[in-house]
Amino acid sequence: MLIITIKQGKEKSLLDGQPWIYLSALERVAGKYHERMKSGATALVRSSSGQFLARAAWSPKSQIRARVWSFDETEAVDHAMIKRRVQAALAKHGAAAKSGKPVRRLVDAEADGLPGLLVDHYGAQPGYLVCQFQAAGVDAWKVSIVKALIAATGCPNVYEYADELVRKGEGLPAHSAVLAGDAPPQELGL
Repeated sequence: MLIITIKQGKEKSLLDGQPWIYLSALERVAGKYHERMKSGATALVRSSSGQFLARAAWSPKSQIRARVWSFDETEAVDHAMIKRRVQAALAKHGAAAKSGKPVRRLVDAEADGLPGLLVDHYGAQPGYLVCQFQAAGVDAWKVSIVKALIAATGCPNVYEYADELVRKGEGLPAHSAVLAGDAPPQELGL
């Protein structure tokens, strides 16, 4: 497992709940070479004195080197956590989902505990879920996220919209594609 050590004095933002860890805050990253090079790997984040700070998704090519999954030392980053986070986001935004608007935000990245993930629902039921995986962590958990979205919403159509500039900054390939079901109609402009 990767272990990120934060420079002395740079842990304040994490202790205040800030979910981003910038390159400039890193003292060192310990782990096997292939782990340090793997985008989306889960890392244990510690202070310079060894205190647990968070579990985060590692992004070796981004200026934001890690995005926090959890500040709870006992919470594992696994399929069950992803499913819980997706379900909680959908419950939180449930009123918007019933509003009748043609586009509704269902998952709002860090605000919903899924850093870098945006999910919008387009059209009438079943409609289309359009996902933006803007960070290495959610990109690594893409299959679990899509399965959780389909199970929780009943929407069989999931499309990935890739913002080329954002994904390039994360060191991720940019390709928009159908992830499940049918492609959205061209009039959506995706």
